[in-house]
Amino acid sequence: MLNWDDPLTPAKEAKLESVKAEMPAAASTAAEAVVAEAPAAADIQPVNPDDKRVINGLTDINQLAPFKYPWAWEYFLNANKNHWTPLDISMAQDVQDHQHNLTLEERHLYENVLSYLTTSDILAMRNIGLAVMEKMSAPELQIYQARQVYEEALHTWTYQHCIETIGLDQGEIYNRYRVVPEINGKIQMANRRLESVLRADIDLTDRDELENFVMAYSFFAGIFEGCWFYNGFSPIFALQRRGLMKGTAEQFQYIMRDEVLHASFGIRVVKQIIHEENVSLDPKAIKDMWDEAEACENDYANYILRDPILGYRKEDHMEQFRFIANRRAVQLGWEEPFPGAECALPWLDEQANMRKEKNFFETTVTEYQTGGALSWD
Repeated sequence: MLNWDDPLTPAKEAKLESVKAEMPAAASTAAEAVVAEAPAAADIQPVNPDDKRVINGLTDINQLAPFKYPWAWEYFLNANKNHWTPLDISMAQDVQDHQHNLTLEERHLYENVLSYLTTSDILAMRNIGLAVMEKMSAPELQIYQARQVYEEALHTWTYQHCIETIGLDQGEIYNRYRVVPEINGKIQMANRRLESVLRADIDLTDRDELENFVMAYSFFAGIFEGCWFYNGFSPIFALQRRGLMKGTAEQFQYIMRDEVLHASFGIRVVKQIIHEENVSLDPKAIKDMWDEAEACENDYANYILRDPILGYRKEDHMEQFRFIANRRAVQLGWEEPFPGAECALPWLDEQANMRKEKNFFETTVTEYQTGGALSWD
């Protein structure tokens, strides 16, 4: 067994015996004295996984194992099973649909959903990379979040690929989040909730800073990714259910699996921080956050669905938001913000749970292995 306190002791003893055998007695004694007086190695202790913490930890951030949070490593392994690029999916029929088969209302819906998502995933990428990952003090958490940063960039590429392939005006699509108040409102709420923790010098040993960080991370995992993204794909899936924009919808299915993992991971990290740091959040502040998110989502739904499309209405969109919000709140250990909300889109979870294979000779084989297998209940 390796001696952690002095792993070179056996080697030093062997070296000393070898030298003594070749020396006169007096020299041998002197050699022993030299070895005895040699400065001790630095007192470096092995990493004990019990000493790790999500934040404010003092163990070596560069040493992955032994794990304290093996579940974080499992998230990383599962995330790598849902890998694709937007070039793997044919968009030819989507071009035809957008030009000839969508109604004016459906094109309005499609383009504005893309406009919101393009900006949101860049915001998500920056938040994880700049506000969250560097504050984690256990490397198994950081490794999954590094994968998450990549996935947000991949999602942004996917939206850009859809915009380019369809032939939409990029300047117009990308600027809508700035000039359309109903889209801008969601982005501005996210900025307000997240910007205060983007500082690298934030002191998470300060209780006020710590509680603000936990609230910001709760918003990001529970609302931004857990509700706005999860529910945000549903208008496109509504088109897919009628045989329209199927390439875009398939791209979104891949993205949705990533986002299910992102939200689940973030919620688990928040709960772990609350447990380890004994954080107590203000119930009124939590309720205000949900109410503000609902108001932003309602404005957004009124804009993208100002006229309903076949099989999808703004009332369905909002009821589903409230239903998903209750689900995320329960996962966080909070009270339901919208008691009595019902599932208005029972087919939405199918988009994450579905396992599907394709004919090898028609396109690449896709096997959805993770994401939808997570249990939110």
